[in-house]
Amino acid sequence: MQFDILLQQILNGLVLGSVYALIALGYTMVYGILQLINFVHGDVLMVGAMVGVTVVSMLATSGLPLPLVLVIAVACAIPVCVILSLLIERVAYRPLRNAPKLAPLITAIGLSIVIQTVAMIIWKPNPIVFPDLLPTKPIEIGPALLAPKQLLILVVSAVLMIGLLLLVNRTKLGRAMRATAENPRIAGLMGVNANQVIAVTFAIGASLAAVAGVLVAMNYNIAQFSMGFIPGLKAFTAAVLGGIGNLGGAVLGGLLLGIIESLGAGYIGDITGGFLGSHYQDIFAFVVLILVLVFRPSGLMGERVADRA
Repeated sequence: MQFDILLQQILNGLVLGSVYALIALGYTMVYGILQLINFVHGDVLMVGAMVGVTVVSMLATSGLPLPLVLVIAVACAIPVCVILSLLIERVAYRPLRNAPKLAPLITAIGLSIVIQTVAMIIWKPNPIVFPDLLPTKPIEIGPALLAPKQLLILVVSAVLMIGLLLLVNRTKLGRAMRATAENPRIAGLMGVNANQVIAVTFAIGASLAAVAGVLVAMNYNIAQFSMGFIPGLKAFTAAVLGGIGNLGGAVLGGLLLGIIESLGAGYIGDITGGFLGSHYQDIFAFVVLILVLVFRPSGLMGERVADRA
């Protein structure tokens, strides 16, 4: 029986960690090129989720196959998030590229508040129900159970993460991104348009956040204007855990954080004698963040920091 619970918690952790990894990739790509923590990234996820749930609500009774409705929702969320992210980069971050590091951080916090407020005005403060678009009968994996939507999250996340790694490591665009991360001035002398590469990086991160936002809303059957803050913060923790600036580290950190959080939620009651329940699972992410910053600030896979000297 204990093995059954352990396997179930690991599967739940992989699902959770896959979402964290998707979001963490956006953080780590931007940091790798600009040395900037884009704390608005969680709010881009939220906008993707809200656009997705709006489209689903409009099409759920249209007679279209429900899986197709989900695909359309994602297809609508991605361009909205890309446009928003490009606007953020162009208006808020680009003018501060050579400013002290504290200025973009304060700007990001302010932008986060503005985006959440605008989202609250557009979609109202009350949570919106995200209807089930996939079968609800669980799939048996040995003694554990996995809902079809959880399996979809695992598959989509794996495909996107592998695709991004191939893009960065095997394509001309990827070489331009790596060159810009190493030294944007020298990359510019070699014919690389640094501004264009940075904009594409923001667009790719926003696309991943849009997909993650719809997946999160689908998994929990709910979307709300403030839903991006905690996943964004945990994804940042995952990026730091794996080694921010390292794509493989972001994936590893996300998966590890999801498993740690799921195992902690499953066993915290037994460990504390019932004093703490599973709803305290959020503490594990921030305990991990503190431990990593204290004992290994560079993360598990190190940190690729561009030499801008």
